[in-house]
Amino acid sequence: MRMEAATLPGSPERPNEDWVAAALPALGAGGTVVVLDGVTPPAGEDGCVHGVPWFTARLGGALTELSASRRDLTLAGILSLAIRRTADAHRNTCDLSHVRTPQATVAMARWDEEVVEHLVLSDAALLLAAPDGSVRAVLDDRLDRVPAETRRSLAATDRLRNAEGGFFTAAADPAVAARAVTGTSPRPAVRAVAALSDGAGRWVELFGAGDWADLCAVLDREGPHGLLRRVRALETADRTAGGTHRWKVHDDATAAYAVLSEGPARPAPGRQAEG
Repeated sequence: MRMEAATLPGSPERPNEDWVAAALPALGAGGTVVVLDGVTPPAGEDGCVHGVPWFTARLGGALTELSASRRDLTLAGILSLAIRRTADAHRNTCDLSHVRTPQATVAMARWDEEVVEHLVLSDAALLLAAPDGSVRAVLDDRLDRVPAETRRSLAATDRLRNAEGGFFTAAADPAVAARAVTGTSPRPAVRAVAALSDGAGRWVELFGAGDWADLCAVLDREGPHGLLRRVRALETADRTAGGTHRWKVHDDATAAYAVLSEGPARPAPGRQAEG
């Protein structure tokens, strides 16, 4: 089994609000990967004295520990318990009812000898690569379904945040775990698992440099660091060319990749110019 992870901040002037972890048990053939993407609030507008990196570190730590130690719980049950544990850590000092209380998107997977479980909440991505080279992308597209004109307004977007008819993130309400996209696959049907924040998923979703299978081929050949280098090169080239994606040149970007069983890998697509 091979596991790798990498993360890059969007700006050296801001802390990285993504979080990544992988765990392997001392015995057995199981494991877990967790990727969180913290939601950046308008300055000073989240009702919390701690901040998003504090939140993602505690939620991510709880998810990693619980997914390894509580095999009796589903991933949705683990997310619910981890959200409750994190909320309890700051409910006496912070306004957890604030619509922008620290929150995060979630992509996680857990496997043993028999099954691979997955969970995605909001605009992270979880990829399941099969032995035949095909790739299934597990996505939560509810944010994408919010009209573009609505997303251009913070106030309008916030009215749909963790609300019926809108989209959901892991914040302070444990009940949101029931809104996650979840499922299981037979362990022999999954050769590799990738968990991505949307900053890493830009390679497919924003720049169209390839499809999800191409992205997994990059991970196979170049690892998460190679994927993130490619994303940064595309972002820089687009900025230099005055492209359409300049509203946020660089985003925090994180990728975790676990190869559960080695097998033939697809050739990685050709490298983009370094900008």
